[in-house]
Amino acid sequence: MVRACVRAYVCAAAAVAACAAGVGPAAAAGAAARLPDVAECRTSVQGSEGVAVCFNPDPDLDRVQLHIECLQWWDPDVDGVLVPVGPAETVTLSDRCWKEIQEIWVTGTLG
Repeated sequence: MVRACVRAYVCAAAAVAACAAGVGPAAAAGAAARLPDVAECRTSVQGSEGVAVCFNPDPDLDRVQLHIECLQWWDPDVDGVLVPVGPAETVTLSDRCWKEIQEIWVTGTLG
């Protein structure tokens, strides 16, 4: 789920860039298919703490960001800082809610 979310985010960015450049939908789809992968992340939740471990298998620098939506309406949601992940590096991101976590995901950008 997280990997698909990150990939969809990058593909959508490529489609917007292709549209701004004035190329057609087929060219935009081709551009998205040739995009390098963003760092691969696995998430877990233990109680009120969310953790994401991200690995970058590509030779380019990636940046990843942890997001946590807390279950309680009064519990502030978390949007972490963008963390660089160099080639063949692994980073661990973590944060917490005061109470239960409803959802956790990671977004990423290239470069």
